[in-house]
Amino acid sequence: MNANNNTYVIGVDFGTLSGRAVVVRVGDGAEVGTAVHEYAHRVIEDRLPGSEVRLGPDWALQSPQDWLDVLRTAVPEAVAAAGIDPAQVVGLGTDFTACTVLPTTRDGTPLAFQTPERPHAWPKLWKHHAAQAHADRINELAARRGESWLPRYGGKISSEWEFAKGLQVLEEDPETYGRAERWIEAADWIIWQLTGVETRNVCTAGYKGIFQDGGYPSEDFLAALNPGFSGFVSKLGQELSPLGGLAGRLTAQAAEWTKLPEGIAIAVGNVDAHVTSAAADAVRPGQMVAIMGTSTCHVMPSDQLAEVPGMCGVVRDGIVPGLWGYEAGQSGVGDIFAWFVDNAVPASYARLAAERGQSVHDYLTELAAGQRVGQHGLVALDWHNGNRSVLVDHDLSGVVVGQTLATRPEDVYRALIEATAFGARVIVETFEASGVPVAEFVVAGGLLKNHFLMQVYADVLRRPLSIIDSEQGPALGSAIHAAVAAGAYDDIQQAAAVMGARQENAYVPDADRADAYDRLYAEYRTLHDYFGDGRMLHTLRAIRNEAREGSAGVSS
Repeated sequence: MNANNNTYVIGVDFGTLSGRAVVVRVGDGAEVGTAVHEYAHRVIEDRLPGSEVRLGPDWALQSPQDWLDVLRTAVPEAVAAAGIDPAQVVGLGTDFTACTVLPTTRDGTPLAFQTPERPHAWPKLWKHHAAQAHADRINELAARRGESWLPRYGGKISSEWEFAKGLQVLEEDPETYGRAERWIEAADWIIWQLTGVETRNVCTAGYKGIFQDGGYPSEDFLAALNPGFSGFVSKLGQELSPLGGLAGRLTAQAAEWTKLPEGIAIAVGNVDAHVTSAAADAVRPGQMVAIMGTSTCHVMPSDQLAEVPGMCGVVRDGIVPGLWGYEAGQSGVGDIFAWFVDNAVPASYARLAAERGQSVHDYLTELAAGQRVGQHGLVALDWHNGNRSVLVDHDLSGVVVGQTLATRPEDVYRALIEATAFGARVIVETFEASGVPVAEFVVAGGLLKNHFLMQVYADVLRRPLSIIDSEQGPALGSAIHAAVAAGAYDDIQQAAAVMGARQENAYVPDADRADAYDRLYAEYRTLHDYFGDGRMLHTLRAIRNEAREGSAGVSS
């Protein structure tokens, strides 16, 4: 592999708020340069850019222009920071949030560029949950008809995914639906822009596009949902491409954007969570990787197929070729902590944190860490952004029980951290109860920086945590896939063993705290099962939506 010491690959991670490029040495995985481009439009949630067109509840859109700007800025800046000659770069790989999906013309032009005044022309971000009612109908019909693909998704598909979002476009804006010749994951669209070739990766097709056993849901099934939906699959492209495969070569136009050599290898597109497994060298059966940031995605290869209630999906070759890839997740983790700090913490805490040279998050974490387990007298449900696993219901909402007039912000903050750990434990226990063992729990993502939170997870899960060595897990994983696509390694496992790494047993559970958390977890499960049927939380959401829709120009 000595020849690889003078060659480099680039991984580009397209996140929720920004895109990051990392330059990686092929020979050993060393990260030698990085750059970040913040999206100008960030998440579009209230109204369309430059417009008075307002969006409804639970909408979340993005701009394709932001993604192109990442190629134009972050990639050349990362190469400059690395101090290498662009001619040394042999490949580029990318990853994306998912399901982030957009309608385009046949040549890949986003409809958002043509009809920016229409909300449904814009890409729907992964956390666009306004298609829940459409997902409910898909699930009800699939269960009634006994569709064979439904158990592969734990019994429910999500409002976040391709078919629910597509059905929403059809029924709320049939004109845009008719003009959409392609309905494509951003993970594949960005590869199209780099190579000039339309490809569809096996990962997003399987997890977000209901592709199982060689096909999508039948035309008959789709017509039963809505006759106009029968031809939806024709918008989904062509034959699927394997992960680590060569999608194409960098075009002259994309070479001008990125300042990279024309013709270098471009890897097949991938999802931020799934590609991180390679960065952690966790590509063997039973290694569950939890990518913890604004949300958490849990992915794990396995050599066996099982039906796990509430999982996001099990897909053949979905993480690495040759194994089944499982996915589960939590729709809100870091987002919940951010919401609390932004909306429920008094200004006095911000002043005290500033005086101590800390962020409010760090200050609350320090206060929370000084408590004993259960001292706050609280238990919370981590559903502020819905529940992705194992209930698969994005109309659920957060709950905090046990508050008194003595409850302090740090009490609630700690309870919310614990709630997300309890949610992770539900996922792990559900997998193992279904006959899919979790041999190792590996953590990646931005929340690794919170050592208190990591220890809480170890205590709640009653198992050691391994942690990824890199702070740029998705981007490093994409670079590893680029190295395979460029022919530097035979397969993902071989490349991951050289270029990826993790620290085993970085956090070890404390027996006394783990015992104390078992008591709190029992109360969490009681709340989980009580509110999980949705009767109360769905009603509250319906009342909220009705009030919002009827409030234009009305006050009381």
